Amino acid sequence: MTFRERLRALPTFPPDLPPFGVDLDDLATAPATPQELFGRWFDDALAAGVGAPHAATLSTADAEGRVHARTLVIKDVTDDGWWFAGHASSPKGRDLDANPSAALTVFWRDLGRQVRVTGRAASAGPDAGAADFRARPEGSRAAGLVGHQSEPLGSRDEYWDAFADRLADTRADPAVVAPGWTAWVLAPETVEFWAASDDKGQSRLRYRSTGTTTENDPAWTKELLWP
Repeated sequence: MTFRERLRALPTFPPDLPPFGVDLDDLATAPATPQELFGRWFDDALAAGVGAPHAATLSTADAEGRVHARTLVIKDVTDDGWWFAGHASSPKGRDLDANPSAALTVFWRDLGRQVRVTGRAASAGPDAGAADFRARPEGSRAAGLVGHQSEPLGSRDEYWDAFADRLADTRADPAVVAPGWTAWVLAPETVEFWAASDDKGQSRLRYRSTGTTTENDPAWTKELLWP
């Protein structure tokens, strides 16, 4: 069997997929914001026992337009947008400094659901970055203090020695924060909810930002998309 044949023989989704959870024939009844619907879908993923439901793929591009992607964990979802964190000197940090446009993709395969968030990411400020870092588990803080993310590594021993030193630093001073640690918030311009079904094809609902209301709340247009 060729590799193509092996790929095509694989099942894409399990049976008995859940309904979309929104009346797609009456979008006026859909949640007013994409954050609210994301929260509902996230709760469904938790209830279904989906592994790492907070994992997402962040896609960025550098100043020359070269696209990079990596999997990370979402730190929060607020009215401001979707939050994630890391070193300002990391590849994603350098990309976002040169080009703040980004996309975040969440895929819950067991539910046949995907969420795509596109917009512009910005630092939430040093206090938010420090708070995020201090909330990380001890080992994660030590790894963050090691730094040098994505730089060439001479040997694993070199890394483990650096990790052990930074772990000692973390234990000696639990309040220490890695230099340049940043919490970013991706302010959404569009948020698309995609769902497969057992027998009715696919459904796509997009929220598109239209600015703010007179009360200075985010305003959204809800629209169906062809699958």
